[in-house]
Amino acid sequence: MHSLDNVIWKALNTSQAHLGTSCGEARKFLKEVSLLGAFLEPSDEAYDSLAELVDKGERVGLFLEAAPTPTSEWKIVASMPLLQMIHEYGSSPMTSDLSGLQQLGEADVPEMVALTKLTKPGPFATRTREMGDYFGVREDGALVAMAGERLRLPGFTEVSAVCTHPEHLGQGYARRLLALLLNRIQGRGDQAFLHVREDNTRAVELYERMGFRKRALLKYALLSK
Repeated sequence: MHSLDNVIWKALNTSQAHLGTSCGEARKFLKEVSLLGAFLEPSDEAYDSLAELVDKGERVGLFLEAAPTPTSEWKIVASMPLLQMIHEYGSSPMTSDLSGLQQLGEADVPEMVALTKLTKPGPFATRTREMGDYFGVREDGALVAMAGERLRLPGFTEVSAVCTHPEHLGQGYARRLLALLLNRIQGRGDQAFLHVREDNTRAVELYERMGFRKRALLKYALLSK
């Protein structure tokens, strides 16, 4: 089994165990950190264990190998193909232009949440920033682009929340932020990976130009208890 198989489960059992909670065969990030959860195998017992970790109406996001088959206490809100891509170590040109890129902190969280709600790069909560380092670009004082790190496990770091305000597209912000993150991830000896909707062709093409290759096609399932 590759390290990136069942990656949420592995992150919650290694580098990010302190950001999650567990019950039986299920693991989940604290809801303020992320809605992502996982189990070792998608059995009825695992779905029941996961249900113990959430409140009624709360949502959980899963990365699965096949379509979800939850028990009756769950409702499928959405299910879609999700590409997992892995970066070929050292394969992309790393820009040295870091001007205007700044690390984001606690004070930036309201703007980070607002930008992700507008651009929808994936789930982002009030404490998601604690999963890794995040960087952004500001124009006239407003946050207009950002990217950061989400899932982490030994030897691997996920690039996530790559997004640009629609009024500021085409200025190369995503490419520069990606280059910064790739430099940092490789600098500490990790390999970068990411997840992206299969139908987001613009993003997939950018990631391929930056040295990522398609590794696996997963199913993203959003469930509500």
